[in-house]
This record gives sequence, C-alpha cells and structure tokens, in this order.
Amino acid sequence: MPTPAPSIPPRRRPRVLIWLALLLPAAVVGPATAQVAQPGDLRYPPLPRFDIPQPQRVALDNGLVVMLLEDHELPLISVTALLRAGSRLDPPEEVGLGAITGGVMRAGGTERLSGDALDDYLESHAAELEVGVHADSGRASLHVLKQDFPDLLQLFADVLRRPAFDPAKLELARRQAIAAVARQNDDPDQILDREFRKIVYGPESPYARTPTFATLQKIRREDLIAWHRAHLHPDRMVLGLAGDFDSAAALEAVKRAFGDWPRGPAGEPPPSALRRQPSPGVYYAEKDDMSQSKVEMGHLGVEIRDPDYFALQVLNEVLSGSFASRLIKHVRTEKGLAYDVGGGVGGAWDHPGIASLEMSTKTETTGAGIAALLAEARDLTAHPPTDQEVELAKQSILASFVFRADSRSKILGQQLTFELFGYPLNWLSRYRTGVESTTTAAVRDAAARHLHPQDFAILVVGPQKGQDRPLSDFGKVTRIDIAQENTGAPGAPKR
Repeated sequence: MPTPAPSIPPRRRPRVLIWLALLLPAAVVGPATAQVAQPGDLRYPPLPRFDIPQPQRVALDNGLVVMLLEDHELPLISVTALLRAGSRLDPPEEVGLGAITGGVMRAGGTERLSGDALDDYLESHAAELEVGVHADSGRASLHVLKQDFPDLLQLFADVLRRPAFDPAKLELARRQAIAAVARQNDDPDQILDREFRKIVYGPESPYARTPTFATLQKIRREDLIAWHRAHLHPDRMVLGLAGDFDSAAALEAVKRAFGDWPRGPAGEPPPSALRRQPSPGVYYAEKDDMSQSKVEMGHLGVEIRDPDYFALQVLNEVLSGSFASRLIKHVRTEKGLAYDVGGGVGGAWDHPGIASLEMSTKTETTGAGIAALLAEARDLTAHPPTDQEVELAKQSILASFVFRADSRSKILGQQLTFELFGYPLNWLSRYRTGVESTTTAAVRDAAARHLHPQDFAILVVGPQKGQDRPLSDFGKVTRIDIAQENTGAPGAPKR
C-alpha cells in the first residue's frame, strides 16, 4: 500500500504580525476582483525548488558502506545500520527465527555486558539502542548525546558483532511471540493483512509465512547463533550517521569499531517464491464478534524500480490520496458505504508489492461495498483519469514532498534504503522529477497495465449473518479457517 503523506502541522503566526493585521486599515485590502467564486478557481505559484543534501559515502575495505551527514543543530548523533537480512530468510519450519534473533541480540546483551547491564548503561547515558528484523531487512539504531558517541558506538558494534544470546532472554522472547500468535485473530485488520498476503503471494511464500506455535517451539539458541553467523556481515550492511560530528573523526571511530570485522560469504539473492499467476475468487474468513466487514481485493503489484512506478504514484493519488479522490468521493461520501476506504498499486524494493483496494463497511452493506470497489476499479478503464485529476494529484504529491526531506536524519534514512537495495542515491530527486514529468496518458497506460479487476482476489473478514447479498455473487467462495493455528495449547518450548 502507498505510504500516506504526513500531516502538515499548523504554522505559528508571530503575535506582532497578528496585531499588524488588526491595525491595518481596510483600504489596504485588495480589490474584490482578486477573489474567486469557487475553490477550484484558485491559482498558486509554482513550488520553489530546494536542494536535497547528499551524504558522504565511504566503503571500507571489509565491504561496509558508511554514509555520513552532518547536522549541527543539536548535540545529538543518530546511527543506523540496515542489514541485508530479513524474516523471509527463515527456514519454513522455524518461521519467526529472524525476528526473535533481532530481539534477543538487543535484549540478551553482549559478551562483555549482560542485557540488564546494557539497559542500565543506556539509561544512565540517556541513549537508545534498538534492533529489529523485518520481512526483507534488518535494522539497528542508536541515538546518543554527542559526548557519549565514541563509547556507545563501540557498544553498538558489540551488539551487532558479539551478541550473547542469553538463553533466559530467548525464552522470554519466545513466550512473547507465542502470546502474539494466540492473539493474532483479535484484530480484524491484522487478519485481513495476513490472509491477503497468503492469497496473493501463495501460502508458502516467504513474504506470506507467519509464525505458529509449532515453528516458534522449534527455535533453539543454536539456531539464533547460526542465523546471526549466516546473515550478519559488514559487506551485507549499510551504516549511516547523522548529527553533530566531524565527518573525518566520526569515520575514524567507525573504522575502530567495525574495521576489523571480516567479510562474510557471498549473500544469497532475495527469495522469489511467490505466486505469479492471479488467484481470482472470493475468500471468506468468518469472525462473528464484529459488527462490520473488512474487505480487500487485488493481486500482485510492482517493484519500485518498475518504469511505471511514478505514473502509479499519481494513479494512487487519484484513487485515494485526498477527500476529492475517487474512492473517498464516490464510495464513502456519495454512497455512504465505507467507514474508511483506500487503495492503489503498491510496490516493494526488490520484489513485487501488492495492488489492492480495501474498505470497512457495515455488515448489511458488504455486497454493495464489494460492488462499489469493483466498479471503481473498472471505471479506471471506462472513465480514465482526466487531465484535471492527474494535475491535482501531481500537485498534492509535490506539495507534500518536502516532508520527505525536512530533516537530515530522515534524508539519510532514505539514502540508506536506496543503498541497501541497489537504487541510485539521487532517487529522491528522481522521484520528484518523475512525478513532475508524468503525463495523463502515462497514468492511463499504467492503470491498464497494472490493475486488472477481472483477476481480483476478494477477501472478506466479518460476520456472515446480516450480509446484504451472497458472496457467491462475486465468484467461487473459499472459506478460510482463521482459528486453525490457535487450536491447542502450546507445549513446552524446546531448549
């Protein structure tokens, strides 16, 4: 799904300007001819250009890529390490291994400092250190005061290079993960996301697998050590520093902490085990403790490097980017069928994302809501985006673009992602230029190529009683047993 633009905080007006406005005579107000009759008649000057700072990039002899971006506004330094590892690399019989490994790396301490002692040390220095492993990458971060940077950078390196994997912390992490599985059907949005990934990617895809009681119980301390040994190496990592430092001195500190870390074996390519063919039809997960239906429909999306990506960003804005967008205007406002509605053609960095439309609707309007979403998808061909829709969408994206680059730490975080996944470091500038140059014809062509209502898989989560029409009206219905993984109490963890 596309990431929503951040909200714009209200600007504070200096009191002196407010008083000046009150004191100015009415005679200085512009003539009535400067006013417009309709909001759509308003015209705005072009957005000013701004330069995006570029970090210094250095590759160490062991393959570690270091990126530095100075920011002397506050005496703070942030360190971020992105790892070419993720839960998609978990063995199928031990799904959850990567996430637990990342958590225990942080909670379990290092060879020199226990996890509890690490907590105390960080707290005494007003510092934060976190490690997490997500689907397609890992992330470790350190936020520290300038004067504590040299010592805490070494501690940060110890957490990444020499984790202790304390058995007690492993058991705690395992039990927390098991508790999360036991609660996984409490949130209908979580059910919708989990089951739709299985439908689109295929249940055995590494992008759709989820931990179960059985996979979590198989994880041992030796598995964490092996996962760490296989996937964490300097040549599979990008390290970024942003804050109040001298770049030359900071780079020397990085070399002392990471420079003697040897390269690892060649990394494996990202897995591609996903369903290439669409799986149209209706999929229903019954959840009777709800008073509404959650609906999601779609198929595979694109990689971000797809040539149509910028046109698709504009298309997504036309579909659901604002209150004037098609889904919100037609499905929510005019028809009153949705509490919330949205969607678009999503992309991921090194594998296809998901293209989908989704909504929450009353149980008694489930069928009407499905029909309305299908109609909007089909209408992209019958009534393709207009020049006005495309221009408004582009202006909306470009107006909010500054919030993607309004701090140096945010800029550096994006640059690290570009480096990790092999994108050009000027991708932010390319994004802006790509949106600006997108034409109405390109948006229409992209919609035709990447959104196919006839191939939609339709997932419904909610109660069956009270639905306005049979789900079979929209295709063959396959029932999903969401309680299957929650049956039976988990046994004693294997040590």
